[in-house]
Amino acid sequence: MRKLLNTLYVNEEDSYLHLKGANVAVSVDHDDIGMVPLINLEGIVSFGRSGASPALVNECLNRNIGITFMSPDGRFLGRTTGTVDGNVLLRKQQYRDADDERVSTFIARDFITGKLFNQRWIVERFLREHPEANQDDFANLSVNLKSVITDVRNATNLAELRGIEGSAAKDYFAQFNHFILRKGTDFTFTGRNRRPPTDRVNAMMSFGYALLAHECTSGLAMVGLDPYVGFMHQDRPGRTSLSLDLMEELRSVVVDRLVIKLVNKRIVKPSDFEVRENGAVMMTDKGRKLFLTQWQLHKQEQLVHPYLSEKVSWGLVPYIQALLLARYLRGDLDEYPPFLWK
Repeated sequence: MRKLLNTLYVNEEDSYLHLKGANVAVSVDHDDIGMVPLINLEGIVSFGRSGASPALVNECLNRNIGITFMSPDGRFLGRTTGTVDGNVLLRKQQYRDADDERVSTFIARDFITGKLFNQRWIVERFLREHPEANQDDFANLSVNLKSVITDVRNATNLAELRGIEGSAAKDYFAQFNHFILRKGTDFTFTGRNRRPPTDRVNAMMSFGYALLAHECTSGLAMVGLDPYVGFMHQDRPGRTSLSLDLMEELRSVVVDRLVIKLVNKRIVKPSDFEVRENGAVMMTDKGRKLFLTQWQLHKQEQLVHPYLSEKVSWGLVPYIQALLLARYLRGDLDEYPPFLWK
């Protein structure tokens, strides 16, 4: 199993990344404020505006360390990566399957099955741990999600599958505010919104989903798949469609759970967010740093992978699922095994 290395998250907006010996150095106003050995890194994610030096980019390409550039509010801007592992035959098979709607539907059904299964698991676990929560609405949601999984397994085309998934997502987010035990206007969730998010919960969700997409993109590239060619999400210039496919089953158990934890345990405060003139709500520098700290801690936590039955860290799950997808496309597995967490 691949070893989980560190991902360096650079949060300072005015930071500049450059090479210093065998290290990546972070400077602000020409003064170095931190330095990390490249040998310890598998990726760099920068939320700064100043970019990176050509020497650092070249060294990261040689070491196959991906550098992802994000806007301060978490919007994906671009990514540099070195040579792609795997072989051309795997990618050619991926392209053939992506052009075949029957095969694409077969694979996409597994992604959405994993998504709905994990959403239902979160609801069921929350009901057990918090009997004071809205039992009736959550119980109805759990029953509905279980029923929708059957509909997903019977879907015969992508349009039907997208319709089922969209309706289920609407029902899930309609009840999401019941997860918030910290009642009041500061962290009230009234529905999923983005581009831009207009409340604090959605701001954290959008930020977390952007980080998860980065992790999935890295995992897919590592196993030799093309992150831009998906099965459920249609091809669009600049969009990592396969990353969006892969992250569907991980959204709730990785990002949603973390957001619920940060709110209910009062780890985040209203002061960790700012409201802009257009109504957009964004995390402050302090808020992003807090979120990234909790994100890294979560990646290091251990679990038993439901398909491999091996103990792994959460940070390796996107890579493992990408590897299982590659094995299916190569014909080593009869079906892609979605991540069904219990």
